[in-house]
Amino acid sequence: MDASASSSPLPDAPWRRKFQRQILAWYAGAARHLPWRENRDPYRIWISEIMLQQTQVATVRGYFQRFIAAFPMVADLAAADEAEVLRLWEGLGYYRRARQLHAAAQEIVAEHDGQFPRDFDDVLALPGIGRYTAGAICSIAYDAQAPILEANTIRLHARLLAYREDPTKTPGQRLLWQFAEHILPTSDVSSFNQALMELGSEICTPRNPQCDACPVATLCQARQENAVAQIPAPKKKMQYEDRVEVAIVVRRKKEVLLRQCGEGERWAGLWDFPRFQVASEADLVSGQLASQLQERTGLSAAIGSRLTTIKHGVTRYRITLHCHEAERASGRLRKDETAPLVWAAVDQLHDFALSTTGRKIARLLAK
Repeated sequence: MDASASSSPLPDAPWRRKFQRQILAWYAGAARHLPWRENRDPYRIWISEIMLQQTQVATVRGYFQRFIAAFPMVADLAAADEAEVLRLWEGLGYYRRARQLHAAAQEIVAEHDGQFPRDFDDVLALPGIGRYTAGAICSIAYDAQAPILEANTIRLHARLLAYREDPTKTPGQRLLWQFAEHILPTSDVSSFNQALMELGSEICTPRNPQCDACPVATLCQARQENAVAQIPAPKKKMQYEDRVEVAIVVRRKKEVLLRQCGEGERWAGLWDFPRFQVASEADLVSGQLASQLQERTGLSAAIGSRLTTIKHGVTRYRITLHCHEAERASGRLRKDETAPLVWAAVDQLHDFALSTTGRKIARLLAK
């Protein structure tokens, strides 16, 4: 079975029946106990699928349980303040997911009487839901005949077909979606699709896959060709851009100044200390930093000593963040409805949804 091109023949019926039988039998005994698998509530499945995007299961467990405790039903999520949703999401990253989750919950209440929709197209139309997520929700919750394709199953399917090209490009995606639909059983699609993801996550891993423990190893074309380690084709390495940024801690007695990130900014909706980019380390001059601070906040101040330096990465940027204190701040806060400025008590910073680096600075201040 040569699947090097999207026009290649898909597996025949006997292969498909054997694959379905073996993977379902394996999953019956190998499925992990995960909090979102306790029932087939589409709301819980939806929350878990959004959280699991680009995030490890071990990380998601605790977040999922806290989120469901705070918002047990879709109406609870819809009625919450966005700030509360973001605070519970803090640390998971990709905060746009949380904002779209909140918007989708409000749409479900407004358009579907608070009941999670059953129709695939209605699910797909919700903010933040793409073809994979809609398929996962509908198949797992409702046993719908919906294929799925995400990171783990892309790798699994590429190996099953010995597809040697980049599976994320259009021809590869076309073939793998076709394959995902082709192998669906006529019943128990819920367990079948979960089994595919489980197999990709736990057995058919990116490195050192456990082929000896794989229930469908005899059906894997890549294994037959001794090509498992070469499939999928490696992605191009990310070209990172270095940036130098400055965060200023402006104090007023036991309070510090926070700024809410505006629409279109990194960490939109989250709170952070006044922060800006400088061209290079050579521009970390007190007078220039004070001028930048005044431009952004309306306050004039002397820039004090450096509190800390934090190195972190965001998408394609490698950022060096220098955090300074501002001394003897005076003036009137600039009003900006798109990015509000507020004074917050240091011992109340835990009530704000802060950016990752903002939270690190807050912990430092609390000490």
